[in-house]
Order: sequence, then structure tokens, then C-alpha cells
Amino acid sequence: GQGGQGGEGGEGGEGSDFSSPPFPTPDSKKPNLERQRWISAWIGGALIAINPITLVWARIGVSDMLLSGCMGTALLAFFLGYARRGMSQDAGEKVFSATLQKTYSPLPTPYSLFSFPKGWYLIFYILIALAVLTKGPVGIVIPGLIIGAFLIYVGKLRQVLLEMGVIWGLCIVLALAVPWYVLVILANGEDYINKFFGYHNFERFTSVVNHHSAPWYFYFIVVLVGFAPWSSYLPVAIARLRFWRRNRWQSSPRSTQLGLFALFWFAGIFGFFTIAVTKLPSYLVPLMPAAAILVSLWWSDLFTYGAEVTGGENKKGAKKALSALILSGGFNIVLLLVIGAAIFLSPNFIGYDPAAPKLAQLVGNSGLSLVGGVIWGIAAIAASLTLWQRGGWRWLWTVNFVGFVAFILFVITPASFLMDKARQLPLRQLSAIAVQVELPGEEFVMMGFEKPSVAFYSQRLVHYFDEDDEAIAHIENIAKTHSNPPSALVLIDTKRFNEVKENLLKPDEYKTLASAGAYQLVRISK
Repeated sequence: GQGGQGGEGGEGGEGSDFSSPPFPTPDSKKPNLERQRWISAWIGGALIAINPITLVWARIGVSDMLLSGCMGTALLAFFLGYARRGMSQDAGEKVFSATLQKTYSPLPTPYSLFSFPKGWYLIFYILIALAVLTKGPVGIVIPGLIIGAFLIYVGKLRQVLLEMGVIWGLCIVLALAVPWYVLVILANGEDYINKFFGYHNFERFTSVVNHHSAPWYFYFIVVLVGFAPWSSYLPVAIARLRFWRRNRWQSSPRSTQLGLFALFWFAGIFGFFTIAVTKLPSYLVPLMPAAAILVSLWWSDLFTYGAEVTGGENKKGAKKALSALILSGGFNIVLLLVIGAAIFLSPNFIGYDPAAPKLAQLVGNSGLSLVGGVIWGIAAIAASLTLWQRGGWRWLWTVNFVGFVAFILFVITPASFLMDKARQLPLRQLSAIAVQVELPGEEFVMMGFEKPSVAFYSQRLVHYFDEDDEAIAHIENIAKTHSNPPSALVLIDTKRFNEVKENLLKPDEYKTLASAGAYQLVRISK
């Protein structure tokens, strides 16, 4: 039973306040267990896909979603291997215990560090290699910390490392990941080593990069907003595990430890990036599946057994569980109201964006902020009515889900087209013009904030320069070394171009070829 912490030796014993109830007897409650598994799966899948962080970063051209996919599936593959190996060992121990008095031989140890990984463990190593290829060492460091901490807690570190065939597993990861890095280093040299391993990995952890600093509580806010509205139920979903009862967890069957493993997954990523000096919301993308698992297991228990039963068999535990549900539901309603108000007032919060100077005006004129505010306001009212009715808490999840789907259909989808029109359409248009007007051998340069999408739109090599004087010096060097043509196509925002014209260029050294949105396409020769 993945759904709970009940069962023999599990967490759902008598007097548990937040854990699943004990597993029912096979005769009377077996259909409920099957139902619980399906409820967990459907709710978990919905929560993983439908939350603000996933929706936003799934539509941004960065590698965080791919890292989350590789890392998340790797961790789930590990747990499947861990749980299934535990079930096979339980069956084997029963057979050995029946014959032990006759043979007087100890149980065999079929694994060693040099065992070749099989099944889900093999899939785990392959996915870890893909995570390393996606974003470097972090793809193996974070899963290693999560799994290591989890195994130490349940007292199975050495045993599971033997089961995993960790030596061969690491060899598989290295064999899949290292060749690509070797080829890239050979092609780009020390510059790649310094930027990728030094700047994008080590420096981001030890110092502030690109002014992305934040206070220690930053990620509490990110989880609250980024996993809204489901974040309302994270505290009670975590408390239900009673993770402080280590002895109970160490004696529980492996297959009942999914919630505990998800907690270590959640805490591992949260803690790692809280310690890191550079902080960005996208760093918590790989945490969202763990949060979804925690909340979905809690909801599936509620749907299967009821709010009173999940608190344990005594009245005190049942009362605490029901109170926790009501408090979480109340916070859910408040959060929905805050979200609705924030969406309604959002045009006032949009600051100046040099890439889309009229963005606030466009959002205000679109009416999307009003639609979004109304949707979340209706959701808050509906949630209040369901919580007020006896047993109405069963509809809280549905209210949140329907409200979020409506928000996606009527606000996020139109807003994505609006954002594309304001920010990306000018880049697409000017990139297409650049391909049409370029001279043979002419370089394509972008000055200012780097937009990697320009390289995709134009299908050309783009030289990016953050400093104006460096870009002009590069163009001067082109005139000296490649006199045919002695110019470069430059994509630059209008405000910056006015400063460059005034300080670094003469009137006969540039020609404006096209403009779109906040950008201009210019031919500069020195």
C-alpha cells in the first residue's frame, strides 16, 4: 500500500494524530486499498502538473524542467527498486525461517558493492546520468544527499547500497555522462570549465550571482506561492507522517515509506538551496513532485477513510485530525482570496520592463486581471460553503482543482499569448529580417541582456555582449581582420542604442535596418 503509513509496523497505529489508519482486514476493506492507490495516483499527477511553478517554468526555455523530470523519475525509480526489493526479501525471510531449524545456516547475502544493478535500480542510474547531462554535478549530488539521508534515517544505508550495486552504478553514470563533457571541454576549452563548473555550479552555491540574493525565508514564500493553493495542506500532510518516531519507521515495511521518502526529497532540495547563497524560484522546480506526493497521500487517506479516522482510533486523535483539516481548509480559503486580490491588482505591480515597456498597459487593457480575480473569488466562496457543510471537506480538493483549471483556460493561456506578443514577437521578426539582409560572412551581434532565443529564431551564431564598449571593440576588430564585410548586424534595445549612438558611434558608422517592439536591428561598421 503506497498510500499510507499504516500496516504492520507502520505509522498508523493507535493514537496517531495525523497518520493513515491501520490497514483494514482483507475481507472488509480490500476494495478501499485499491481505491486509495488510484486516488493517490490521480491527485498526485494533477498536483505535479497543476501548480504555478510547473506551469511557468514549463513554458520558459531553461533546463530546470528537464532536470526536474530526470531527477524526479530517478528518485521514484530508486524508491520502486527499494520497495520491491524489500517485498522480495520479506518473502524470502519467511521461507528461510521455516527451514532454519533444520539447516542451521544463516541467511545468505546475495549482494555486494560490485553487484550489477538490476531493474529499477538500473533505471535509476540511467536517469541520474541524464540529470547530470542536463545540469551538471547537481544532478547526482542532490539525489545522493536525499537517498543517503533517507537510508541513514531508516537504518538501511549499507544494506541498500549493496542492493543497488553502487560501484557499477556509478560506472554507468560516468560512462553515459563523461564523454559528452569531454567533447564539450575539448571544443570550448578552459572557458567552458570556468563558466559551467565554476560560475554556474560552484559560484552560485557559494556567492551571489547576477544579483540573485534573497533572505533565508525566501523559499518558504516560493513554496507557499509556487505550490498554491495546495501548499495550504503541506504542514498537515507532513505532520501526518509523524517523522519523529524513527523506531516505528525503521520497523515498517519498505512499501509503506513513500510518504517518508517524499519528505526527505522535499526537505533535501529545500535545505540544499536554502543554504546556497544564490537564490532563484526555479531552483525549487524539482521539489514540486515531492510536495505533490505528500499532499496527495494525505488527501487519498481522507477520501478513503474519512477525516475522523485518519487521526487514529481514539477520540483525541480524531479530534486533532479534524481540527487540522478545518484549519488547513480555512487557510486555503484565505490563500484563494489573497491570490484573487493579487491577480486583480496585478497591473499595478508590473514594473518597467525594457524588453516590453508597455506590458503593464497591455495587461490592464486585456481584462485578464479582472477575470482571474473573479475566478479565484468564486473559488474562495465555493470553498467556504463546502467547508461549512458537514462532510463538505470532501469537495475542497475539487473546488481548488476546478478553479485552477478555469484559471489556466481563461487567464494563463490568453496571457501567454499576450506575453509572447509583447516580448518574443519583436525578436522573432527582427531575427527573420537579419537573415534576409545579412551580407556574406557578416556577424550577428546582440548587445545588452542576452536573449538565447535569438540564436534559435535566426538559426545563426550570435555573439552576445553585456558591455557596450566590448561590443564596439569587437566590431572594430572585425573591420581590421575581416574587411569584407567590415560590419556587423546588431540587435539592441532602443534605449540602449540611443546611449551607444551618443557615446560610441558617429552618424556614418551605423544604419537602422528595422525596428520592432523595444528593439532595433542596426548595421554598425567602424
